[in-house]
Amino acid sequence: MAQCALEVADVFRTHGPDWRKAQRGHLSLGQLKVMSAIEQCRSAALGGHMLRCEGCGQDQIAYNSCRNRHCPKCQASAAQRWLQARQADLLPVDYYHVVFTLPAPISAIAYYNKAVIYALLFDVAAETLMTIAADPKHLGARIGATLVLHTWGSALTHHPHVHGIVPGGGLSEDGERWIACKPGFFLSVRVLSRLFRRRFLEALQHAHRAGHLQFFGEFAALADERAFSCWLAPLRKCEWVVYAKRPFAGPDTVLAYLSRYTHRVAISNSRLVAMDQHGVTFRWKDYRSKGRTRRKTMTLDADEFMRRFLLHVLPGGFHRIRHYGLLANGNRRDQLACVRELLQQPPSRATETSDAGVESESARPSFFCPHCGGAMIILQTFARGQPIRAPPRQPGTP
Repeated sequence: MAQCALEVADVFRTHGPDWRKAQRGHLSLGQLKVMSAIEQCRSAALGGHMLRCEGCGQDQIAYNSCRNRHCPKCQASAAQRWLQARQADLLPVDYYHVVFTLPAPISAIAYYNKAVIYALLFDVAAETLMTIAADPKHLGARIGATLVLHTWGSALTHHPHVHGIVPGGGLSEDGERWIACKPGFFLSVRVLSRLFRRRFLEALQHAHRAGHLQFFGEFAALADERAFSCWLAPLRKCEWVVYAKRPFAGPDTVLAYLSRYTHRVAISNSRLVAMDQHGVTFRWKDYRSKGRTRRKTMTLDADEFMRRFLLHVLPGGFHRIRHYGLLANGNRRDQLACVRELLQQPPSRATETSDAGVESESARPSFFCPHCGGAMIILQTFARGQPIRAPPRQPGTP
């Protein structure tokens, strides 16, 4: 695969050191670690291997990746491993794509309360889906859902929302029947939106009363409970964006979609156009426009580009892919086996294939020659330096 001419790592390596000094005390440890990881990714700092092709004899140096979940270069392999594990979960039914988005005012306070508000976004969206689906007026079934958190808009602005991948149906309350959705229709987005708005605001106010939220700058006054209640009042009346797309064409399409969305980062290297004295230019999509005019380019000062990128660093240990209902990790295998039996589908063979693949993994070459495609053997291993804990030291510093 051809390497991108410009990478996010190039922006950080060129402008990161000076910007870190200017922002001293304003960047979190997590943000500093992300910067360091991306700067060092696939460089000598992380070690690597000297390889030789058994076929054509070509030598190559392969440096290690940082494996940071925010790094644009490290997500393709992670996504592939995750997708292989998810193949066993696919059912022979329609799948729907549902998106829950937070209003701009809540997005503003979410930046300083990421762990709390992002977790509420996940849990309330899942609860909304399962509550409406369980209502006999709508579907009357227990469903499952996989939710993926994205915190960015196309222009790298802070825009928290979750993408839900939902099978088009569920188990009856007694677990004896599979209840399918109406063809081409999952659940009413208007009903989903109303319940999502009400439940999220209730949960947010409860978090405020419990002292789990913090406020700074222009929002400092919201620490007062009465002021916070007044601030929430307009949000109880405005429309909250929830929408559902048409069902996917089939299981393969679901996997293709998941491969694009599950391990996506704020911006991929392929969207970068140039870095010069004017700043960093990248492609973005303006959803307010229509047709070809949606695709535009934007140029940001390098400092602003880095600031926007780092807006989307997640709290340590926070899971951005979660499963609920029939797909929850605790009972997924038994629930899916029950569904397949009701749908008269044979047990999934993906798990068996995966187990067999683990046994043969050691016999499979880890590296392949970019010239002839032959297997490459490791001649030498280079040790990495210190673990990524803080920004890399500059040459000449003690």
